[in-house]
Amino acid sequence: MDMQMRRGLLEACVLAVLHRGDSYGYQIVKDTKPGLEISESTLYPILKRLEVAGCLNVYSAEQNGRLRKYYRITGEGKEKCRSFLEDWKEVTTVYDFIKKEVQGHA
Repeated sequence: MDMQMRRGLLEACVLAVLHRGDSYGYQIVKDTKPGLEISESTLYPILKRLEVAGCLNVYSAEQNGRLRKYYRITGEGKEKCRSFLEDWKEVTTVYDFIKKEVQGHA
């Protein structure tokens, strides 16, 4: 898969997980497992990009005596999710066309 497309998909998956509520790195990795495998070393740069883009807010909270970094989706992040879903309609239309052409001429 094209790296740019994969990057966009991973960002959308992370935002989708955070759309249901605040979370922290390890939990986000676990919550994305049904859809994809993502490592923590892949996740943290994504979280940083989304934070810099204004899609996430970051805060710390104590958990079992230590500080844990939590991520919260912003209005801009929610809009990015909605935009992804709209764009995906176009992607599936293109996919269906390519599939039809390739399978029709196999």
